[in-house]
Amino acid sequence: MSAAVLQQPTAYPLPPMPPEARERYTQLTDNPVKQVAEAPVSTFSIDVDTGSYSNVRRMLNAGHLPPADAVRVEELINYFPYDYALPKDGRPFAVHTEMAPAPWNADRVLLRVGIKGQDVAKQALPPANVVFLVDVSGSMNSADKLPLLKSSIKLLVAEMRAQDRISLVTYASGTRVILPPTPGTEKATISAAIDALRAGGSTAGASGIQLAYAAAQQSFIKGGINRILLATDGDFNVGIADTRELKSMIEEKRKSGISLSTLGFGTGNYNEAMMEQIADVGDGAYSYIDNLMEGHKVLVNEMTSTLATIARDVKVQIEFNPAVVKEYRLIGYENRQLAREDFNNDQVDAGDIGAGHTVTALYELTLAGSKASVDPLRYASHSGGESPRGDELGHLKLRYKEPEASASQLIDFTLRRQAIKPLDAASSEFRFATAVAAYGQLLRGGKYTGSWGYGDVHKLALANTGSDRYGYRGEFLRLVDLAAALATRPGR
Repeated sequence: MSAAVLQQPTAYPLPPMPPEARERYTQLTDNPVKQVAEAPVSTFSIDVDTGSYSNVRRMLNAGHLPPADAVRVEELINYFPYDYALPKDGRPFAVHTEMAPAPWNADRVLLRVGIKGQDVAKQALPPANVVFLVDVSGSMNSADKLPLLKSSIKLLVAEMRAQDRISLVTYASGTRVILPPTPGTEKATISAAIDALRAGGSTAGASGIQLAYAAAQQSFIKGGINRILLATDGDFNVGIADTRELKSMIEEKRKSGISLSTLGFGTGNYNEAMMEQIADVGDGAYSYIDNLMEGHKVLVNEMTSTLATIARDVKVQIEFNPAVVKEYRLIGYENRQLAREDFNNDQVDAGDIGAGHTVTALYELTLAGSKASVDPLRYASHSGGESPRGDELGHLKLRYKEPEASASQLIDFTLRRQAIKPLDAASSEFRFATAVAAYGQLLRGGKYTGSWGYGDVHKLALANTGSDRYGYRGEFLRLVDLAAALATRPGR
């Protein structure tokens, strides 16, 4: 009698993990609805980063929805230039406000605070001392990393002038100054140094940052632009790799007057949490470059705002009038919240505005007489009588420093209830920003957008694309449709 031979089950390889599974993002919790009676003051730092938008685009184009923590709604809104009027009073930026009902909730009003920085022509920029700090470690050996990085920074080199200086510092297992300060007109020399870059080795990122600051200090231009552009996937694995330690080091280095911006590249092991946070403390901006068109946007179309700072430590504070506003919620800016007392403290760091930058923040408000999200406290004291400022919705204040100043200046405005318009009467820029805000909230789970969906976002955005000089808004419409298709796939 022969023993039966059991058939072994066929071994099938497990499907690969989605690319973002090993990527690192800062955990975000949506800003809550706050009752004005309990917390009438909202304070935050402005944010000019745009990296979240292009990173989300990369994931959607790869065929999957982004993780919620990869979606910072304010960076999606601020990816787009808006047609806000330039300053006319000698200040570095102008402030514009607008209010209209929220399209996703008839009981809510949206308040937009829009900031427009004074623009500077490229040829009128101060002399620039730019240090490219390039990650050439083994993790950068991918088509969407070092090759794309090299092509992108060469776009900026093409815009450099005789009075500008370019340096090139690399890091992998060790650090090197590949190109000492070189006039911007010596483009062949600079391009040859970039072309010669090759990937290999581990990643001593902290040592590279220290060497880049030393190189920038050596060629420091008093009264000029002094900026490090760190181009990497953020996968530091030699020396200081803890983001908190890196931030402390950069906070100390920024006192030298040298700014640090980050340019993110690649997928899989991408450390976005680090890239965004070190740019914030480095008085710079974070951008993610997923293709050469994005490299052109950041380094050519927006060159002046990428390089030149016109206002530092810009903070926003609004005190809402409890007689007019029951509740408020700031849409986005979750990791830019400041304590109330930080507003007047000039030692507290905040976001910087580059030349020509536009910054937009949206609040969702529940006015007196509308249905609230939160039940009132049973035992709260209620002041009787009518408010002496019953027409005031709130008081808006902004603080900022001139680029070389240590003391801040104050701008303030009164927000009046009668300024609220019907949504159809609001500006096209307001309505487009509202569509982008809804899109970002939907990607984060749609906790506050009710029955509003991607189709509603598409309809509102399509009616408000404006001149769309660079095609950014047209591309947005395609991304909305792509997100809608991915969100409705079976099994999701």
